[in-house]
Parts: sequence; structure tokens; C-alpha cells
Amino acid sequence: MLLVLFWALAALVLFTTLAPLTGSVAWWVRGWDFPRIHIMVVGVVVAALGAYLGGRVVGAACLALLICVAYQGYRVFPFTTLARTEIPYSPAPADQHISIVSANVLMENTDHEALRALIDREDPDVLLLMETDAKWIAALEGQLSRYSTVIRHPLVNHYGMVFATRLKAIKAETVFLVDDETPTALAELQGPGGRFLFVGLHPRPPVPGTSTKDRDAQIKRAALLADRTYLPVVAMGDFNDVAWSWTSERFKEYGGFRDPRVGRGTLPSFDAKSWYMRFPIDQLYLTDEIGLISFDRLESFGSDHFPMKAVIAVPTKSTEGG
Repeated sequence: MLLVLFWALAALVLFTTLAPLTGSVAWWVRGWDFPRIHIMVVGVVVAALGAYLGGRVVGAACLALLICVAYQGYRVFPFTTLARTEIPYSPAPADQHISIVSANVLMENTDHEALRALIDREDPDVLLLMETDAKWIAALEGQLSRYSTVIRHPLVNHYGMVFATRLKAIKAETVFLVDDETPTALAELQGPGGRFLFVGLHPRPPVPGTSTKDRDAQIKRAALLADRTYLPVVAMGDFNDVAWSWTSERFKEYGGFRDPRVGRGTLPSFDAKSWYMRFPIDQLYLTDEIGLISFDRLESFGSDHFPMKAVIAVPTKSTEGG
């Protein structure tokens, strides 16, 4: 019985490690990008079981398992406190700080008061909300009315979006990078230090029956859309993709972005309703010119996502852009 269990779990670890290497966009392949830590833990346990069982063939399988564990660890290692940070904290003065809060509200969530209280307390300069339908927007009008620029794009397909800011908006709009059902927020904003571009993303996740082709294309186009040669860029939102995926790596490469999670821990944001299946899919990416003051996960407000808060600073020299 133990031998059967060993081979079944060993096959699972091998498949879930190798399948994403094929480059397939099938949901049942790309979904294995998410639980790399879980696969690593299972691999260690199964290898230990194999060592207990013994045998030459089992020993060879254990070696393969340890290679899988090492590979999974290699992919996740940058998002541990053992790695070198990619973005140092900025010493920018407080009068240059810009606070940003992003939250996937979960369209079916009815605890509007909890999010209202969170927004009242944090009082961010920039607010990005996702999965907002007409009911959510109506429930938050008291908070949204405090902002000088508000873009409301309610949808009933879980991809509605709200963008609000008290900063001067040179331009603020929703654009559609792949289809007309998943909007992206794009804004050129004037901060106390300088100007910058903000990109708010919420592409579709890899779920049964849906490939990641459109999600990957939307993430790539967003990276190329925000021209960092013009102004520094902040990208934030529910990417429906983990920080260690190859899509995220390409996004960083195409856009010249850095990730505040690197060297600071995974800071998982989903699923807020589960203590063991949590992944870092609500992202923050900054180009080199943007200073990082802080990046934190806020408390749950009934959604399946934790809200995320960033405090950044934009250097004065960025006003030269455009």
C-alpha cells in the first residue's frame, strides 16, 4: 500500500513540475505555476517515504523527486527573506509619499461596510477596486465622492473596475488590451514629486475551460503599453498569476519592472478564505525611478483576496517626461 502511494505521489510531483515547462497555455498545465511551495513540500515528504521503502528503482525515483524539489525551490527562492531585495526602501521625505490601495472586492461579497471602513482609515491617494458591479459602486459612493478623478466601470462578469485618485490626473481612462470584457486602468498622474503612469490590471485566471492565452497577452501588452522611457510606471492589481511564473518574469522584462516581494517574502494575497492555499497574485511592480516606502497586505474584509497597500515616492526629475 505504501509503495502504491509512493508511486502515485511521485508521478504527481513529476508531472506538476514538468508540465509547466512545456509552455502550454492550457489551464490544467498553467495552474501548476501556483502551488510550487506545496509541490516542493510534497516532494520532500514523498522522497522521505521512498528512503524508508528502499530499493534501487525507488531510489532513482527519489533522486528525480529531489531534482524537482530543487527546481521548485529555485523558482520560489527569490521570494524569500534569504534572497537579496530587488527594490531597496526609499528615504524620500513624507511630503512626497503617495499611498495606493488595490482590492479585489469579490463581486458576491456583501460586506460593504468593512471595505468602506478600510478606505476611510487608509485614505489612499490612489484607489483601485476590481470585481465591482453596480451594487458595489453604489455602496462606495460616499468614499468615491472624496476623489477628484473617478472612473467607474461596473460589470457583472467579475471584471468590473473602479479607479479613483486625488492626485492631478493628466489622463485617466480604462482601456481594453485583449477584449471588451476585461478593462485595464491607465492613468498619467502628477504626484507631489513628479509625474508617473499608473496601470491597473485584472486579467482572467487559469480556470477550467479557459486557457491563459488572453491573460498572458493582456499582461504582456500592459507592460509594453506603459512606456517607461516617457515616465516612470507603477503597475498594480489582481494579475491572477503568481509572482514566480514565467508570465510575471516576462512582464518585468518587457516593462523594466522590479518586484518589492523579491527578498521580502511571498506575502500571499489569495485565497483569504483559506489558511493553506494562498498565493501571491495581487501584484505591485515599479520601474527603477519609483521609490518604495512600503508594501503591505491589509486585513480581510470578506473578499477572497486581501487588499494590498503600497506607499511610493516619485522623484522630481520625472516631471521632465513628456
